[in-house]
Amino acid sequence: MNAQIVLLLGQDGLTNGAIYALLALSIMLVFTVTRVLFIPQGEFAAFSALTMAAIQAGKPAALVWLLMAFAVCEALVDLWAMYKRTGRVRAGPLFLCKLAYPFALAALLRALPLAQLPMLAQALLTLALIVPMGPQIYRLFYQPIATASSLVLLIVSVALHLALQGLGLLAFGADGGRTTPFIDATLALGSLRINGQAACVVLVSVLLIVALYFFFGRTMYGKALRAVAYNRVGARLMGISPTFAGKITFFFAALIGAVSGLLIAPMTTLYFDSGFLLGLKGFVGSIIGGLVSYPVAAVGSVLVGLIESFSSFYASSYKEIIVFTLIIPVLLWRSFKSRHVEEEEDGE
Repeated sequence: MNAQIVLLLGQDGLTNGAIYALLALSIMLVFTVTRVLFIPQGEFAAFSALTMAAIQAGKPAALVWLLMAFAVCEALVDLWAMYKRTGRVRAGPLFLCKLAYPFALAALLRALPLAQLPMLAQALLTLALIVPMGPQIYRLFYQPIATASSLVLLIVSVALHLALQGLGLLAFGADGGRTTPFIDATLALGSLRINGQAACVVLVSVLLIVALYFFFGRTMYGKALRAVAYNRVGARLMGISPTFAGKITFFFAALIGAVSGLLIAPMTTLYFDSGFLLGLKGFVGSIIGGLVSYPVAAVGSVLVGLIESFSSFYASSYKEIIVFTLIIPVLLWRSFKSRHVEEEEDGE
């Protein structure tokens, strides 16, 4: 191995690590606010990439039917909850807009010449399709059991992951998808040639992480989410709705996952089940951060990307094993370092 190969592997590792860092931050965000260890986080990335590939091929995205089904189910659940609470049913403007949105989007996808659209418009259509699924998933699967134990929430996450994988196979088929690069150029720095798409991935990842930092540190909604993460009961007493916090948290998780999928799709072929490995590597990064420290999780995710890159050069058949084995010493170290406290019984 010479210096040129080291630089190339380092570039690939940094690029992959930037994607894993975004997924790790979204996993930690969801966990700290809602106590949900969101296993299907990688599905947002895979579905986003496959949707973008379908749009560039001129095919109306089949996933819009899932968005419509979620919207109808959410409307029925909201109406039933309203009837139980007030004894009557009333559909306000916001309710009607939420219900009509996926149908209007489906009509738009049918009417537009998708393959001829600018790439930015294709990306925006992809985000418009994927991101609303985040709050819908929270409303349908997690909000009714928000006070359940962490184990129950984990079981629901695993079941939801398996269901979304099956729906992904139904919507996209077994064939993979790859999209056109956003930046099809190469930058030369001496003997090192930097791929333009890789630079775009790192730049967008850094900008998104900085934007999240300012959102949580400087905005009222960000501080409200932090309050819910620290103390749900205290936040409720201060007038902060944990339900709203859960929905906006899943909105950000879906947004981050969808953007990650758009960034990585031009660099590798993704399949309906590729989201599991992506999310799992982001989970390894979040575990390195202890599910509480965003900076450490970002650094840990970059480390995961670098280890994966160099492992693929030395032992490509074992690169996944090497990456996931990394979690064992981290867990042992945190186990010895942490003070063990027995979990409180429910209802105390």
